[in-house]
Amino acid sequence: MKSPVRYRIAVASAEAHLFDVRMQVDAAAPQGHLLRLPAWIPGSYMIRDFSRHIVRIEASCDGQPVVLTKLDKDSWQAAPTDGPLEVRYEVYAYDLSVRGAYLDATRGFFNPSSLCLYAEGLQHCAHEVDVRAPKASALRAWRLACALNAVKVDKAGFGRYLAKDYDALIDHPFELGDFEEVSFKACGVPHRLVLSGRHHHADLKRLARDAKQICEYQIRLFGKPAPFEHYLFLLYVGGGIYGGLEHRNSTALMADRDDLPKLGDDGLSDGYLQLLGLISHEYFHNWNVKRIKPAAFVPYDLTRENHTRLLWAFEGVTSYYDDLTLLRAGLIDAPRYLGLLARTVTSVLRGSGRLKQTLEASSFDAWTKYYKQDENSPNAIVSYYAKGALAALALDLTIRRDSDGRHSLDDVMRALWLREREAGQGIGEDEWEAIASGTTGLPLAGFFEQALRSTSDLPLAELLVTQGVTLQLVAAASGADRGGVETRAAKSGARVTLGVKCAPEASGVRLMQVFDDGAAQRAGLSGGDVMVALDGLRLTDLERALAGRAAGEVVAVHAFRRDELMRFDVELQAAPEDTCYLALADAGCAWLQQQ
Repeated sequence: MKSPVRYRIAVASAEAHLFDVRMQVDAAAPQGHLLRLPAWIPGSYMIRDFSRHIVRIEASCDGQPVVLTKLDKDSWQAAPTDGPLEVRYEVYAYDLSVRGAYLDATRGFFNPSSLCLYAEGLQHCAHEVDVRAPKASALRAWRLACALNAVKVDKAGFGRYLAKDYDALIDHPFELGDFEEVSFKACGVPHRLVLSGRHHHADLKRLARDAKQICEYQIRLFGKPAPFEHYLFLLYVGGGIYGGLEHRNSTALMADRDDLPKLGDDGLSDGYLQLLGLISHEYFHNWNVKRIKPAAFVPYDLTRENHTRLLWAFEGVTSYYDDLTLLRAGLIDAPRYLGLLARTVTSVLRGSGRLKQTLEASSFDAWTKYYKQDENSPNAIVSYYAKGALAALALDLTIRRDSDGRHSLDDVMRALWLREREAGQGIGEDEWEAIASGTTGLPLAGFFEQALRSTSDLPLAELLVTQGVTLQLVAAASGADRGGVETRAAKSGARVTLGVKCAPEASGVRLMQVFDDGAAQRAGLSGGDVMVALDGLRLTDLERALAGRAAGEVVAVHAFRRDELMRFDVELQAAPEDTCYLALADAGCAWLQQQ
């Protein structure tokens, strides 16, 4: 039986980055079909207007042209038809991210939300997509990987795939190219890891082995069986890239090629650790956001923003468990985990936006603030990922302390999962807190009021000490110092700062961000300014230029703002004590135990 909505997707021109898409809607429409393309993709909370990449579009019925009238930025009204509506259009695909579509002579990738229009009123129907193998001889080695159920495909994976509805269709990304792959089973569930992009001597067996430990820990945390029958990791590697987007039984990942584990190297670099954390984060989303989700997302409204105050619970809690999973799965030890945690604390403390925006507000304003950051963002917003992770940590330690170790955040997550399996209707805006209190039997209202609806700092030091961990705040030893586990004495006046985040460029040093009440802001410097000289000497390395200077000393800074050269007299400040170091006194606490 044919699906009422079908697509055929082919490479129109890899060189021009064009996909050719043909859509057929079998149902006749006396009033005409209304066609739309999503304005955003679930999991990435910003309006992206994917329709802007449609280069040209036309429609027909039984070979005769059908008028398409564009109604707004992403919808078209087709004239009435007595038979199936056929729509053909080209889509420009050159978004090297996990959110959109990409095509060149090296690989292809797309989320159906970027390529597949939907017919209003038919979203609940089955949707079939036929992805054709590219015809160009240079692309003959290409294969296709997707976790969607295959109807009829060739050995390379090209062919027909079936989704039970449009929501399922857009939850399955496609990877095309000459990729490598490795497979493993986690708690009996088949997993594939597809690796695309240039790299050298990657140890895929180790990557699969480590990913297996992550997957098995998380499946057991929530309880077997896993909520899917098979799973696919799509990992693209390149230079200086990073990102991930979760889907119901797959994930799209991007990482720096140098972060891959190398053959013959058993070490655990910071880059590889970051990659494992990304895998852990996106996999945890299988439960937390893909299935346990805010009621505001049930169903998704793909035409507009879907506001919720709960993103801290879905991204922040996930950000807490991603690194914690690496510890509990035996991939890192407690000191390495605490080093990662210290860096998260440092990142939050270094932004004064935490004193202006609550976690609930950060969640609600994700669409317009977190995903649209500028040079002032550290002074105006707080990350529901980073501070959300710290709120989850504080909640976990509060539960452990006040229940004398009988309960933890794990119990809350399992209760949420049980509720999802039984009800499956999304979590109400105030329901998450009620479930946490009800599961643990603890009065947590005061905790949530402070953590979510105030801008006061979380009581991390007093909570960590209950687990045998001490927290120390010191001035950064250098611009690269982000905190860690080696405690050290603060050296008063040992280092001065302008209170900026900067990046070198050919003409000097560009100020990327200027922090509130710092020396640079007080002197009048702004984000985007390019400092070219300090005390009359050409400036190429700010850290080196400030070495040996003292707090209170005034220096002359020359900087370009746009094309205007300006002079600023800057009174240097001592580096603030905003860098976190953690020390472990008791390695036997249950919180840091491998499980």
